[in-house]
Amino acid sequence: MKLTLSVIKADVGSIGGHLRPSKRLLQTVEDYVREKGKDLFLDLYVSHTGDDIALLMTHKRGVGNADLHEMAWKAFLAGTRVARQQGLYGAGQDLLVDSFSGNVRGMGPAVAEMEIEERPGEAFLFFAADKTDPGAYNLPLYLAFADAMNSPGLLLSPKMGLGFRFVVMDVSPGEADRVIDLETPEEIYDLAALLRDPERYVVESVWSRASGEQAVAVSTSRLHNIAGKYTGKDDPVMLVRAQMDFPATGEILAPYHVGPFVAGAMRGSHQMPLMPVKLLSPVSFFDGPPIVSCAAFSVRDGRLTEPVDVFDHPFWDAVRSRLSDKSAEMRRQGFFGAAMLPMSELEYTGITERLGRLDRRFKRRREISPAAAIAASGEKIVS
Repeated sequence: MKLTLSVIKADVGSIGGHLRPSKRLLQTVEDYVREKGKDLFLDLYVSHTGDDIALLMTHKRGVGNADLHEMAWKAFLAGTRVARQQGLYGAGQDLLVDSFSGNVRGMGPAVAEMEIEERPGEAFLFFAADKTDPGAYNLPLYLAFADAMNSPGLLLSPKMGLGFRFVVMDVSPGEADRVIDLETPEEIYDLAALLRDPERYVVESVWSRASGEQAVAVSTSRLHNIAGKYTGKDDPVMLVRAQMDFPATGEILAPYHVGPFVAGAMRGSHQMPLMPVKLLSPVSFFDGPPIVSCAAFSVRDGRLTEPVDVFDHPFWDAVRSRLSDKSAEMRRQGFFGAAMLPMSELEYTGITERLGRLDRRFKRRREISPAAAIAASGEKIVS
């Protein structure tokens, strides 16, 4: 049957800074959705990663359904009121417009949706990241869907061997979305050339070339493009289907052991490794490090199983230990060089204003030729 998977996520308040939402806030959002949206969806899973609350819903209303999006928007508004009552930090932070306008895309909350033909054994993964931006998923998706060194299914599975189509979005500020379709393996180098710059080019979706079915949906909104100023990192969510025509769950998860350096952490202005964490984890060290959680589900007739916390395993404990050392090593570099984002990504205005003031104090030296300098010194020029 046709089934829609929708994730809508927002940061509407957090205890003690950018750590995690309060239990009352989380419960308020869930209660609102279950009461007001009970006729809109088939099943629901509410969670948080860091300070972001995510609503995973199954339904038959298709992608971008106005009623479903409005219900989620109002749930986050209800949560914002509680956040203000409790004095939580950043109350309503991701709600960037005053009124709902038909779809929460472009209004602040992150959205990942796909309409699928439900398979007899439909397996999918729900990823949620905090303190980073959508480009954090670029390398894991490249490795899972295009690199046979990571995913042997590209060699062993006839259908996977036909490759995948990547839809990549240019998320630099502009008047309209710019996207490009690239097919692997033929255009794998072109894909790599784009994905190496995760602050500009972001995987929006991935599709099977064998079946035409969608495998991946990523939220690609960049909050500073919407608000015109820094309001927090984008904290992307992602849906990935697994098994059969798609990579196995293990092939999708394996790249996260790398812990690639991504944008985010403190004030959204640094480079730190992406750490896979257990479900319902807060952030901590240096408002980070950037974290990603993953819940695995099976679904039948739109009804979800309980989630499996795939990063709650001894292997990932060892990964987290190594990435903690990697984080600390980068932080030893402080503000210098690669430890911070380039100027184009520093949405906080303090440093740009400071540099502007300093720039006005620079003075151009009077140009003087080498020969004139020697003459002025009284030395003879020997030819």
